[in-house]
Amino acid sequence: MTANKKYEYQLPPFSSVQEYYATWESRIGYKVLLGGTRHFGYWSPGTTWPFPLSAALRRMEDYLYNSLNLPPGSTVLDAGCGIGHVALHLASKGLKVQAIDITENHARWAQEEVKRQGMQHMISAGWGDYHNLDGMADGSFDGVYTVETLAHSWHPARAVSEMYRVLKPGGHIVFHEYDHLDATRPRPETPPDMVEAIIRVNTGTSAPGFHSFDRGHLQHIMEDKGFIEITSRDLTANIRPLVRLFWLIAYLPYLLIRILRLQSYFVNTEAGVQGYRALERGYWRYVVLTARKPAARDDKADIDGARLRRVG
Repeated sequence: MTANKKYEYQLPPFSSVQEYYATWESRIGYKVLLGGTRHFGYWSPGTTWPFPLSAALRRMEDYLYNSLNLPPGSTVLDAGCGIGHVALHLASKGLKVQAIDITENHARWAQEEVKRQGMQHMISAGWGDYHNLDGMADGSFDGVYTVETLAHSWHPARAVSEMYRVLKPGGHIVFHEYDHLDATRPRPETPPDMVEAIIRVNTGTSAPGFHSFDRGHLQHIMEDKGFIEITSRDLTANIRPLVRLFWLIAYLPYLLIRILRLQSYFVNTEAGVQGYRALERGYWRYVVLTARKPAARDDKADIDGARLRRVG
């Protein structure tokens, strides 16, 4: 599987995303630390005091809103909505959101939160799988976004293809996602135990998509499916304060877990330690990808030129 025998391994089966989010470690961790939100926050580079976390989470949602670049009243698909926090924030700015999630509890909690905040006129939330959007007509949305969910995708190319289909011509798409150096061909200086730990975290957190996201891979999928004007922005420095906080919280428990060889039972704890370690070594990044579906007014020359202008 790799040219360097020092790094050979067998991939264990990935857990399901439903199983991952149902664990007590995930349920308690996301609730206590992030108030139920399931994405990173946005800080100025070099920030050492990350609190309050809620303000940084909303800043990242503002970054998403600005990246979509759509006027109030536009219809957007939240593909992987979690418990609805991102949809609610974007709806508060005037976007009409159809929010779906493959985890039934998330979809139900999103519906309850939308109702509690009286936003049913702006948000429709329910169960859905972005790999199969058959219930949605072609060209249904002005925008599509997903925040840190393609890492869980078992077939990112199929998901991107479906998102392309349901976008209107000229519609905008935004992905907040991770990419990394290839785990199957790591640099010689990459410690073998780090490679093994990252594979263990990917499998335990149900992240087959992230495992496949070598740098530039997701951009190539987007281009292959027909998107133009693709940009990639590296926000790694902006999320580092939260990655460091996870490391500080997880470090001492992780030492005990490692001694007892219980890493597979405490995958988020290991992710907190190894994720920060890998980030500091430049193994992975946090990127925001934006693109546009060609409009009827775009001729072939315009489309070819837009592809040549791909940034990142």
